[in-house]
Amino acid sequence: MNIYGARKLENDFDLEAYEKQAICTIKEQVGYGKVLLALSGGVDSSVCAALLAKAIPKRLYCIYVDTGLMRKNESDEVEAVFRGHDLNFVRVCAEKRFLKRLSGVTDPETKRKIIGEEFIRVFEQEAAKIRGVDFLAQGTIYPDVLESGTAGSKGVKGTKIIKSHHNVGGLPEKMSFKGLVEPLRILYKNEVRALGRQLGLPAALTNKQPFPGPGLAVRCIGEVTKERLEILREADFIFRTELDASGERADQYFAVLTDLRTVGVRDGGRAYGYTIALRAVASSDFMTAGYVSLTHELLSRVSERITSELPSVSRVVYDITGKPPATVEWE
Repeated sequence: MNIYGARKLENDFDLEAYEKQAICTIKEQVGYGKVLLALSGGVDSSVCAALLAKAIPKRLYCIYVDTGLMRKNESDEVEAVFRGHDLNFVRVCAEKRFLKRLSGVTDPETKRKIIGEEFIRVFEQEAAKIRGVDFLAQGTIYPDVLESGTAGSKGVKGTKIIKSHHNVGGLPEKMSFKGLVEPLRILYKNEVRALGRQLGLPAALTNKQPFPGPGLAVRCIGEVTKERLEILREADFIFRTELDASGERADQYFAVLTDLRTVGVRDGGRAYGYTIALRAVASSDFMTAGYVSLTHELLSRVSERITSELPSVSRVVYDITGKPPATVEWE
């Protein structure tokens, strides 16, 4: 039985009533126990954290694993938001660990596997430092339930399955808890965003676009190194900043650092620099997506900034492939 209520029609959903009901249910389920949450910084886990903090102040423990694979300033922004909430926030700076494991690796699936395994190790080590944790919380939302096949016609059945973590991969199954807390389980994504705003989370967080589980590792084609990640972070920041300021719209937009070097002109001589690819798509469900026809003025401005501010980049291209046949991400 779904302890947070039955799924209602989207246009009839009362978020204020839901928040009150969810808080009461959390208190009833958790009692005086402690709750552990793997906070990825994404919309779902962040809203879950804010709701739990309101329901059980000081008894929520959020572990944020800083893999070093996030976008520019992202980890600092996440910490700034949650340091101010009524919860126990733990940021684990594990960049060196992840980069060491990824050294020399170029295969996309191997990258994903390594990142998932390392995340679990870091999470387990940090969780072991917190004594007396009774419950594990997850930001599971209704589409996740539908995809897992556990939704019943009169609500949602089953709360025992731990779904893949938003940020990297499955959380460790061997960890023992009294129960699983999933207070967003009957909400659609747009409702989760609205609930986040209702709880006072900043728009930069509630409006955050989708981000791949392994982070920038799958937007850094080829080997993942600190140097290459910094190039990608800056190029991505320039693109997202310019697009946001332009007033043009896209549902997901980012830069990719390819493993292709092309000839360019730098300081009066020939130079072989990296090629940056830009990607901007429009989609309602991300099962299919079309590229966004950004203006030449915007693309020209982004290209000029990237190549002038990043000396190691000699060329910028724009991806106009839809999904299908391509995927939104490059790896």
